[in-house]
Amino acid sequence: MKSKMIFGFHAVTSRLRHEASSVEEIYVDASRHDGRMQDLLVAAKSAGVRVIPVDDQRLSNIVGTRRHQGVVAKAGELSLARNLDELLDAIEGPPLLLILDGITDPHNLGACLRVADGAGAHAVIAPKDRAVGLNATAAKVASGAAETVPYITVTNLARTLRELKERDIWLIGTSDDAEKHLYQADFSGPAAIIMGSEGEGMRRLTRETCDMLVSIPMFGSVESLNVSVASGVTLFEARRQRMAKA
Repeated sequence: MKSKMIFGFHAVTSRLRHEASSVEEIYVDASRHDGRMQDLLVAAKSAGVRVIPVDDQRLSNIVGTRRHQGVVAKAGELSLARNLDELLDAIEGPPLLLILDGITDPHNLGACLRVADGAGAHAVIAPKDRAVGLNATAAKVASGAAETVPYITVTNLARTLRELKERDIWLIGTSDDAEKHLYQADFSGPAAIIMGSEGEGMRRLTRETCDMLVSIPMFGSVESLNVSVASGVTLFEARRQRMAKA
């Protein structure tokens, strides 16, 4: 099993809670003795995971950042669906997907995973090229959502979108210049919400493949929202509609 490093209290605690058997060992800041650390140590002991006290600099060297909060875990890959067909075949009810067309900031990816988990999206889909991977920073920002929401990367996003259409999944792209706003769209059926990159938005071919384009109405002085905030607004509108229809 391939291993990776995850860090931060949320990410490590979530992994212990959801699949403790995948955690090989945990490195902790030997100088931390606060309640949060004690809770994590209790959880690790209960799961039978070895804990290795080290200094803060060693933790920073392991993950390449000082934002580790004093805890780093070496863990195997989770058994979440990583294949689109496998994922779609297992979904009960209308799928709700979030597609990210070219997100390059790991903080934005992590935040998108977090809102996708909160809204009950079945997966986040992104192209392999010209997009950030699910690295340790993204997993930390996701606060555990990287352990619960499948993140599926595809070689050819345009082909994947066509495959979703063949499964009768409605492709709803977001664009500031769309004629309709999201409150005029029907998200209650099978739907994939598409968000463009941080600066350029959706690529031309992605935009042309969409069944509908919607905008988020803005009532203040700012012209647009951060991609993770926009994802949250749109996903929770989809969830609201589905709850109202149930």
